[in-house]
Amino acid sequence: MSYRIAVDTGGTFTDVVVADAQGHLVVGKALTTPDRSYEGFSAALANAAEITGVAVETLLGETEVLIYGTTRSTNSIVEKKTAKTALLVTEGFPDILLYRQGGKREPLNIVIEFPPPYVPRRLTFEIPERINAEGGVKTALDEAAARATIAGLAKMNIEAVAVSLLWSIANSAHEKRLGELIAEILPGIPYTLSHQLNPIIREYPRTSSTAIDASLKPLMQRHLTEFESDLRAANYQGEILVSACSGGVMHVKDVVEKPIYTVKSGPAMAPLAGIAYAEAEGEGNDVIIVDTGGTTFDVSLVRAGQIKFTRETWLLGEWIGHNLGLSSVDVRSVGAGGGSIAWIDSGGLLRVGPKSAGAMPGPACYGRGGTEATVTDAAVVLGYIDPNFFLGGRMALDVSAARKAILAIADQSKMSAEQAAFAIITIAGEQMIKAIQEITVQDGVNPAESILVAGGGAAGLNILPIAKALGCAKVLVPRTAGALSACGGQYSNIVAEFSASQYAHSGNFDFAGVGRALDGISQQIETFSKELRGRGITQFNSEFFVEARYINQQWEMELAMPLETIKSAADVEVLVQAFHDVHFRRYAMKEEGGAIECVNWKGRLTAILEKPNLPEEIAGKLKAPVAKRVSKTYFGGDEALDAPVYVGIDLSPGAKITGPAIIEEPTTTIVVYPGATARVTERRNYMLETETENKA
Repeated sequence: MSYRIAVDTGGTFTDVVVADAQGHLVVGKALTTPDRSYEGFSAALANAAEITGVAVETLLGETEVLIYGTTRSTNSIVEKKTAKTALLVTEGFPDILLYRQGGKREPLNIVIEFPPPYVPRRLTFEIPERINAEGGVKTALDEAAARATIAGLAKMNIEAVAVSLLWSIANSAHEKRLGELIAEILPGIPYTLSHQLNPIIREYPRTSSTAIDASLKPLMQRHLTEFESDLRAANYQGEILVSACSGGVMHVKDVVEKPIYTVKSGPAMAPLAGIAYAEAEGEGNDVIIVDTGGTTFDVSLVRAGQIKFTRETWLLGEWIGHNLGLSSVDVRSVGAGGGSIAWIDSGGLLRVGPKSAGAMPGPACYGRGGTEATVTDAAVVLGYIDPNFFLGGRMALDVSAARKAILAIADQSKMSAEQAAFAIITIAGEQMIKAIQEITVQDGVNPAESILVAGGGAAGLNILPIAKALGCAKVLVPRTAGALSACGGQYSNIVAEFSASQYAHSGNFDFAGVGRALDGISQQIETFSKELRGRGITQFNSEFFVEARYINQQWEMELAMPLETIKSAADVEVLVQAFHDVHFRRYAMKEEGGAIECVNWKGRLTAILEKPNLPEEIAGKLKAPVAKRVSKTYFGGDEALDAPVYVGIDLSPGAKITGPAIIEEPTTTIVVYPGATARVTERRNYMLETETENKA
């Protein structure tokens, strides 16, 4: 029998999903081991192997593909543990990363402090040269000065170099020469050239992505090499793919060359699982996917079967943080996971996150030395989580430690422990609602028209009140919800994107320039697909996109091109009309007859991989659900309520449970609030219906 393994290494837990030849999925879970990721993976795999009844050695030996997702790159940026990186820029433009894009969330707040640039000014060096917007050489590259600058980097113990020169996308000669000089003078030091990584107009996102990529190369090269070495030592002979922020997977060697694609790559897998589950359950293809992990709450969106992408992926705060700059799956994240810490601010208000207890020491209830109250501690105090059934009973929780941590918050707020715990769950939920509204309401999408697919170990704790607040009548919680991102890896394909910049005004369209840009993208797609054919892949899909805007608009909007080529005025009119339609659908307005400006062009190649089919519907006799016990559970009222607790594996398809109740799975817990219902589907997932739906 052949297997397929997907891994998601989070900040708190490492999730492993094993798929067999029939498409059955088994979830293994273990605490993440930051010092050496393979140890956490090995423990999670051992858990999955125990469930399947197959030895770990046999499981690895019979696995053909392993898909690896990790938060290592994201966490290293957030924790400022990336390589010491130098940035080389055009003389006169040293502050690109400092000024960013000039905006901020609170324009009238004059005291807000901007964090320092991604690469410090003291490590930013100006190179005498200048290319103009047409690609002409305005100032020749001063090689003597460049050599002196690069030689000086060795004395500063620089570990990586980023090169981003003005208009290198129009003429890359100077950047290429600097790359040659770096390789000559600093052999072995990794570097990134902006025109190769992200050839787009707008120097800030291009420079930001270049700096991020270079800073990650030493770290991720070591990490991926180490993980692959550990796998091979354990007798794994199959292929290793790595999840990417593009919503697909990449081969290890490609990721080593462009490690920026691993940033936010874990959450980018969740929508793949979300749409697969929603369509299998016959719930359509308009889906909001939420993934509540130990550290963050991540939200993504699928409309009409299409995953939403963006170039505005920010780390450490929108406008004031660092922009990924690449086209990536649009994932909104807030620090409201199961390990998020509750605290009282200077004004006496209760807050939750963004700081997390992580895996070590973890929430107080883990008994590993943590003392600060977290969302998980609150759930334990409220009776939502059985301390003897956490991780399927493999890890006992310390109820007294959880209560002590919550009481520290309660005493400051003059509340009981239960009131404080419920307040923590509620505040975390409010942050989650805000994140969902940002990706839906603010982009012209009514969340009530979509089904919520909820995943993550902590997803079931408060997803029903969140759905009710959003007007969503249904929530689908897959049986494998505790590892939703890893499940997404099981349904992933290889995805590669190629970009080019070429300005074109719809009233005076540059057919030749756009033709060259699209031809260049097509050639890159063909070259890459030829390489993949050599690896045995035969099915491919390609799509083309354009980033365009109305005249005088500041920001572009990406839309799929209605035509593969643009060769006539009639083709331009088709493109303009498509822009009007998409703009109206998203923002409820359009400028009929208005001209548009096209800025960036993109091609996306999808190489179709074999993937497990979701198991067929299960036929069987309906059995009345039988509770294993009754829990005193607090839902915010004056008194605790008796909530029957059901074990998920004992529930038959078609079983219906009315809240208050709790359903326990080995990797997640589903809280059915008073007035809501949960139904076990024919595929053994859980369809939750809110109180609003029941009353209707």
